[in-house]
Amino acid sequence: MVKLLLGHKGSGKTKSMIDMANDTVAKADGHIIFLNKNHRYTYELNHELRVISTEDYDDLTNIDEFIGFIFGIISSDYDIETIFIDGILKHDDVALGDMPEFLGRLKGIAAKYEIEIVVSLGAEKEELIGVDFEGCEIVN
Repeated sequence: MVKLLLGHKGSGKTKSMIDMANDTVAKADGHIIFLNKNHRYTYELNHELRVISTEDYDDLTNIDEFIGFIFGIISSDYDIETIFIDGILKHDDVALGDMPEFLGRLKGIAAKYEIEIVVSLGAEKEELIGVDFEGCEIVN
């Protein structure tokens, strides 16, 4: 299942995602991953979460590389239950037009590996033209 937190800058998506991640880790049997653009929220997240700052990986420049990065994370840890991806549109080379393909691929990953993926997007549902929302849940 792919869950989406939608809304423009300042709408509280990151705060909601941090709260969701901290709540999830408290009841999880497996591992929880939190991907963020930078280290800004590291200390607000439960220490049991694996927090990964994507700015530490300069080669993440498009959605293909981002998907490959997610596969690398999954392949190194078979106990992952949930992956949180905060602010995917904050990455320099990721655009709103990439979202139909990106979310479609995430839905396939979530289904194949039985992982929940939560993504925050700085956009409203109406702006996500071409996105198939079947298999997605909007949580805000």
